[in-house]
Amino acid sequence: MTVIKKALDARRNKPPHFVYAVKISLADTVILREKMPDGIQIQPFNDEPDLETPLAGPPRRLSGRLPVVVIGSGPAGLFAAYTLAVSGLSVLLLERGRPVEKRVADVRAFWKEGVLDPQSNVLFGEGGAGTFSDGKLTSRTKNPYAGWVKKVLVEMGSPEAILTDAKAHIGTDKLREVIIHLRNKLRELGCVVQFEALVTDIIIRHNEIAAIIVNGRQEIKTDKAILAIGQSADDTYRMLHERGVKMEAKPFAMGLRVEHPQSLINSMQYGRWSKHPHLPPAEYFVTAAISKLNRSVYTFCMCPGGQVIGCSAFPGFIITNGMSNSERNGEFANSAVVANVRVEDFALENEPLSGLAFRSLWESRAFEAGGGNYCAPAQQLSEFVENKSSGVVGRTSFLPGVKAAKLADVLPEFVADALRVGIKQFDKKMPGFISPDAHLIGVETRTSSPLRICRESDSQSLNVRGLYPCGEGAGYAGGIISSALDGVKAAKNVMASIRGCP
Repeated sequence: MTVIKKALDARRNKPPHFVYAVKISLADTVILREKMPDGIQIQPFNDEPDLETPLAGPPRRLSGRLPVVVIGSGPAGLFAAYTLAVSGLSVLLLERGRPVEKRVADVRAFWKEGVLDPQSNVLFGEGGAGTFSDGKLTSRTKNPYAGWVKKVLVEMGSPEAILTDAKAHIGTDKLREVIIHLRNKLRELGCVVQFEALVTDIIIRHNEIAAIIVNGRQEIKTDKAILAIGQSADDTYRMLHERGVKMEAKPFAMGLRVEHPQSLINSMQYGRWSKHPHLPPAEYFVTAAISKLNRSVYTFCMCPGGQVIGCSAFPGFIITNGMSNSERNGEFANSAVVANVRVEDFALENEPLSGLAFRSLWESRAFEAGGGNYCAPAQQLSEFVENKSSGVVGRTSFLPGVKAAKLADVLPEFVADALRVGIKQFDKKMPGFISPDAHLIGVETRTSSPLRICRESDSQSLNVRGLYPCGEGAGYAGGIISSALDGVKAAKNVMASIRGCP
């Protein structure tokens, strides 16, 4: 018997229980009962559709050609590099930040002392922004390689439970170990990994990529470059725009982080079973349609037993996110609460970078409201909803700390208005959500990229051949799994172009 999937059914008004899907093999002589006991269903098993491998046959080394350059070592970049390297291609992986071991030390210094390193922080460095997150592996994709991506993660040290858990996660502590193992495997496969290598320019000849400039001085000739820069590399976006790479503004979302005691969320979600020792820390996902404002409000990236973290990358800005360790055993639960932002809310005509300036404006206001020392502005949830401010906040998990502020001042008016209405709807769906023990911390602006780097169906840039934008930063993915899969897609398209076959 093999477990295929495990999920928790915690719908209200009945005891929470786990639901298993298992694969069993029966002899032909076995006769099944016509009526199975309640809660048991039997049906023919078909092999999982997401366990295909993107690797076509054994590695086939190609000598004498330029390396494929992969820019960025987040999920998209790492899995693009891995797919290429394991297939026998020469790969150079460039990462603007530091290896994860040094990066963790830099981030701890930022959280403890407010000392920011613009090239080594929560957003930049080996593993990408997801390194400091909950390590969620949930995805609605039907991509045939999703199972393969998870299997690679298990080979690199992830817990095997990610293969079966319906809401799989790794946790930031385990994810860092996985990234180190993946880096070592890449090098073992012949991939060259170069850190503190910021791509400052690209050379384009006859509408084709010809070279990459690193740190303003090193020229690397290539005719294939996979662009997996993440959504926070504003400087790289601007450089690409100056070089004429086709981009367009796209919708995104912004708002705040909400934090409750985890015990309160457990009580809301599990009711009288909230202290059962076999139940995991409770999660939630809530949405609200604000028809009179023509907005939607929803929770995003909920982190049970986690911490609200500061993830600034450039001086003078405050950005929030959430993070959990693998055990999710922290005192607090947090989630983003965001409202949709449409292109017409911020974009000038034919100005694809408008969204970057728009979110930076509110991040800088949050920095000022927090005191200018990377403490974050915070407010009691109940006061924000009622548009009041006592100037008093309780204890939160945010480091280096919070400062009482009126959070409506660090948000566009339409976002603040939508959040107030939406949170009141949340409280009807989850009574107690507007709790005196709940806080809001600002601002949450990086749920997705506010622009898209336009590309063809073969993953190549719309107007620069040989340049393959992919992942969250290119505007085609969101989260670890979908970003990794987009990196795999780009790698396969590179291989098809080089070898002249699919």
